[in-house]
Amino acid sequence: MATASDPHELETEPIPKLLWKFALPAVITTLTTSLYNLIDRIFIGQGAGALAISGLALSLPIMNFLQAFGTLVGVGASTRVSIVLGMHDRDWAERILGNALVLTFIIWAFLSLLCLALLHPLLTTFGGSENTIPYAADYLKIIIPGYIFSNLAYSFCNIIRASGAPRMSMNIMLVGVAVNLVLDPLFIFGFKWGIQGAAVATVLSMFVSSIFTMYHFLRHDAYIRFTRSTMKLKASIVKNILSIGMSPFLMNVAASIVAVILNTRLFKYGGDLAVGAYGIINGYAILFVMFVIGLCQGMQPIVGYNYGAKKMDRSKQAFFLSVKAGSVITVFGFLLMELFPGMAARAFTPDIELIGIAKNGFRFIFLMFPFVGFQIVTSNFFQSLGKVHLSIFLSLTRQVLFLIPALFLCSRFWGLNGVWAATPVADCLSILVTIFILSRQIKRLK
Repeated sequence: MATASDPHELETEPIPKLLWKFALPAVITTLTTSLYNLIDRIFIGQGAGALAISGLALSLPIMNFLQAFGTLVGVGASTRVSIVLGMHDRDWAERILGNALVLTFIIWAFLSLLCLALLHPLLTTFGGSENTIPYAADYLKIIIPGYIFSNLAYSFCNIIRASGAPRMSMNIMLVGVAVNLVLDPLFIFGFKWGIQGAAVATVLSMFVSSIFTMYHFLRHDAYIRFTRSTMKLKASIVKNILSIGMSPFLMNVAASIVAVILNTRLFKYGGDLAVGAYGIINGYAILFVMFVIGLCQGMQPIVGYNYGAKKMDRSKQAFFLSVKAGSVITVFGFLLMELFPGMAARAFTPDIELIGIAKNGFRFIFLMFPFVGFQIVTSNFFQSLGKVHLSIFLSLTRQVLFLIPALFLCSRFWGLNGVWAATPVADCLSILVTIFILSRQIKRLK
């Protein structure tokens, strides 16, 4: 009988049972974390005002950029660990783990210095004004150096899950979320620290999660562990990690670039409040997308392990089951946001003008949302198989190849409504491309 920390059950247990076991903890983790981020923004909006929401939206490109490098290492390492454990090579998995830790610290040190040095010029370029830049700067000066704890927590919890301990991964992240939910209102309202209080709460909560994460890999009963010998960087392992992690990395970099263009377009056609409205809408969109991402995180070790074990039929079964579940999630998100946009906006702010702008944006941005779950799951499926080029291409179609041109073209003709309309246009085109590629590739996977 496989134990909770034994990955070999991935090639023997029924796929629906495995997907439930691995996806449920991942979904609970990503959903709870996303809810925390949503509540965090609500606290900021209610405690610091409408312009603070705009300042937080202004900080998104930099946060996406930092997160991109976290996923570059974390997702790349966890996917590779799943595949090599499917080959029953535990020693190789530990070398991947050690190299991932060293890479995480090297990248964090470089990025922190770079972002802090260029903070104010970047915020100005991103569409900031004298009203919103102070809020964004106050937030980021704390978040940027503290991002190492977020990378250690999120990235290595993915590896914990890939090594056969999904419940442990979930519990570690939930501890951090719980700490954050306690500290947020205390620092924002109790200590009256405003947006800086939200940043301090975030860093402290991720610090707690990172301590538990690192401790897991130091335990003698962990399936794979940190050892001094595995932390010597090896070119072939680094290349394997970065090549597989390149898809989510580019997706997050693309999200950062798109956020910059969105902010500048929104500021041009709607001012500071339009930027804030996008911050509200994006908070809800991320909630549902991260729900699907959690599902994909549960799918990834199942697909990767069985692919490594040459059991492709099981990998396909996990994929199709995940597509069905992901589509249910995004259909629900579509119905909720299209039917109750005003209620969703009022949770963030009492400002009538901001609520009106956000309501209009909701109705546009969620138009094609029922099909987004399929697109996300398919991209992650190819990533789980190590088919990096396909995963990268599908990830970039929605956020770069179609969305950026749509933002410029639609806004030129229809102003602010055109900015909102660009998202469903890009979604529709990327979904059609995904259907075409999947129909060709699925027949070749044996």
